[in-house]
Amino acid sequence: MVSVALTDNVMRAADGTPLKVKLKQTERLRQLKAVGLVAPLFLFILLSFVAPIANMLFYSVNNPELVHTLSRTAAALENWDGEALPGEEAFEALAMDIQQAREEKTIGLIAKRLNYELPAIRSDVMATGRALEDVEAGPWKDVLVDIEGVWGELGTWAVIKRATSPYTDFYFLSAVDRMRDATGSIVAIPEGQAIFAKVYIRTFYISTIVTLVTLFLGFPVAYLLATLPTRYSNLLMILVLLPFWTSLLVRTTAWVVLLQSEGLVNSGLMWLGLIDERVQLIYNRFGTIIAMAHIQLPFTLLPIYSVMKTIPSSHVRAARSLGAGPFYAFWRVYFPQTIPGIAAGCLLTFILCLGYYITPALVGGPSDQMVSYFVAFYTNQELNWGMAGALGVILLLVTFLIYFVYNKLVGIDRMKLG
Repeated sequence: MVSVALTDNVMRAADGTPLKVKLKQTERLRQLKAVGLVAPLFLFILLSFVAPIANMLFYSVNNPELVHTLSRTAAALENWDGEALPGEEAFEALAMDIQQAREEKTIGLIAKRLNYELPAIRSDVMATGRALEDVEAGPWKDVLVDIEGVWGELGTWAVIKRATSPYTDFYFLSAVDRMRDATGSIVAIPEGQAIFAKVYIRTFYISTIVTLVTLFLGFPVAYLLATLPTRYSNLLMILVLLPFWTSLLVRTTAWVVLLQSEGLVNSGLMWLGLIDERVQLIYNRFGTIIAMAHIQLPFTLLPIYSVMKTIPSSHVRAARSLGAGPFYAFWRVYFPQTIPGIAAGCLLTFILCLGYYITPALVGGPSDQMVSYFVAFYTNQELNWGMAGALGVILLLVTFLIYFVYNKLVGIDRMKLG
């Protein structure tokens, strides 16, 4: 308790501090305590969410491979206009850089980076490095073109100039099936090489289908849980939560066992006489959707159940007493009150589905792999962090955009207004 004294027409605390100052000190101390309590969570979010996203964004534009290995070439091409082949100085610089890279055993970095934009140039770079061991003098333009004709092409030099910049938009353009031509203009990738637009469409299509399947299956169960007596609903809730206690990998592997040609599903269908021969239920789109829907069902069901549990049963009874039929009372009175739960559950399931990797990889076919598969591929096999980062950033941005549009259309604020 703070004693208050009035001296010199100024209210003071017992220790002589002006009361206003004392209140500010107390408020500041309270704020510091609140920050101290929140700081661990904030730090955890910063390290586990914000930092990886920032790192991924940096890798998607970072272009360090050729900044030092082709430093002479980069300096020689700094003022090159790109309208014609560069002069002898640039060819000499490239020859010197390749010779030095071969001596320092970094020529593989040059070949790898240029091969991203010029397929099959890897062997040309390596062959040029071997041939230049026996060459001591120019003219270097003739020497390089005689070794590999690719050095006499304008497009090759345009790629070299872009690739020697410390930052690049190459990965982002590739992630949306675009590229730069010899003049630097953005053009579409040849149709046979364009894959990522289809991958994104496939990712959102599968996520949408899985969300609808979980809604179709989860809504009746949530309604049953909300209306059953407690002793029965608790038992049923345990069955709903049971998948949470099992590893995602184990659940996915279980579907491999169930859906394979000699699995229980095929055997059961044949025993019932519904099919005459075993059907392919796995390593295709059907198996992917079934397995993902099983895993995601609780994420859709639980938000719906939590909202249904708060809806008074008297609302429907009042509608029935006023002459509404069972379906009309449910559809016009009960169902609109469940929309916040449906919106939350569907949004949660949809966003989680966008990042699926293990399930499509195990039960899906080559044409069922989603964006996460390619992020893992470029990270673990190609070691192309730039491409992996660009794919991840674009998926994140599109997800944020979808959430923004979704929230505008059926968000909580809009539902309250309705």
